[in-house]
Amino acid sequence: MTGTPAPSGTGVAVTRPYRPCVGIALFNLRGLVWVGQRAEWDRPAWQMPQGGIDPGETPAAAARRELHEEIGLLDAEILAEAPDWYSYDFPRGVKRGRHRGQTQRWFAMLHRGGDDAFDLAAHHAPEFSEWRWVSLGEAVALVVPFKQPVYAAVAEAFADLPAAIRDGAFRKALPDSG
Repeated sequence: MTGTPAPSGTGVAVTRPYRPCVGIALFNLRGLVWVGQRAEWDRPAWQMPQGGIDPGETPAAAARRELHEEIGLLDAEILAEAPDWYSYDFPRGVKRGRHRGQTQRWFAMLHRGGDDAFDLAAHHAPEFSEWRWVSLGEAVALVVPFKQPVYAAVAEAFADLPAAIRDGAFRKALPDSG
């Protein structure tokens, strides 16, 4: 997750590290994923929830925390974890801080409730100005270009989930009545 140092004596600065983060493909019972329009961008900049992993925090715990902080959601279950970390570099003109980009661990999560469970201003200034449900493929097309390769990898990793969700593979078992 950290940058690779330049060869000794080259005069090239050490590459900045990637910021460790999580991303969440939040599905509803129709097999669609949640995307939000970034509030601080004045052009289309849709994305799925994502955010940094705090020191000592597991990626799964970070995913749950980020859902709560960014969209006010408390009730989602983890269905799957992507097999790899996916990284992207920030392009010129994007605030970089001390990181060259992000490396993300992605989770597929399921929200069984209604749309009224979302509160974009739950914790701080909203990160999103609006949101909607879309297909995984549409999420790839909507995201800013520098994130598209990561979103394409996420869509591939979770490609079987939309149909499985629609077909009821993740229905909760009903308790025995007798």
